[in-house]
Amino acid sequence: MSHRSAAALWRIETLGNGTDAALEFVDPKLALRRKSGGVHVYRLPLTKADVAVRNGLRVTNPARTLADLLRAGPRNNALVAAESALTYRRVNRVRRAPVTRLDVIAKALEAPLLGAKRARDWLGLIDPRSESPAETIARLHMHDAGLHPEPQAELLTPEGRRLRLDFLFRTEGVAVEVEGYAYHGTWDAHRRDVVRFNQIAQCPKVRRLLRFTAEDVFHRPALMIEGIRAALGTGVSG
Repeated sequence: MSHRSAAALWRIETLGNGTDAALEFVDPKLALRRKSGGVHVYRLPLTKADVAVRNGLRVTNPARTLADLLRAGPRNNALVAAESALTYRRVNRVRRAPVTRLDVIAKALEAPLLGAKRARDWLGLIDPRSESPAETIARLHMHDAGLHPEPQAELLTPEGRRLRLDFLFRTEGVAVEVEGYAYHGTWDAHRRDVVRFNQIAQCPKVRRLLRFTAEDVFHRPALMIEGIRAALGTGVSG
């Protein structure tokens, strides 16, 4: 297995439209890349070092899996997978450690294959500090809009408690938080975040706190960017 099928076995988060659940494989001997009957088969070179065994199945190892996803694109989907693989995540209620490193992914992209150069350029957009797919996509939307906040910024509350924000435009004092029940996991976690939001609003460095849901990030990004621009009071900010 390869691509998204392998990512699922490694508990690497990916984005999908919910309708394409085809199994994906690499077969170096195929004359053409084939897509039919719920199975995608790609003709790509494959070495023994690229293959591992996971749950009794032969799959591409994490670095090769991510290299394949980055070469295939699209960009946002591939970067969600890469950032998931590089960090501690809870996937399907299972907590897992990082499964690879950025330099190992870069090494896997050295082969002169179709899409490799573009994929290597995308590596510069990866931020291992991202804690969820929604954060990754929010940051990429802001990047594309010319907005470059500080991710996972640390602040102190008036009581001296250290907090970490999803994004902070420090000069303007605008904090941006991405929330959503689907990514908190439980209602208790959601309630704790509500308390946290109130604490953030009391930080002297924060003059404006914006909160967006995962649905805003994925389905209404233009409105999110518009809200951020309005809070910043300018067209762009670095």
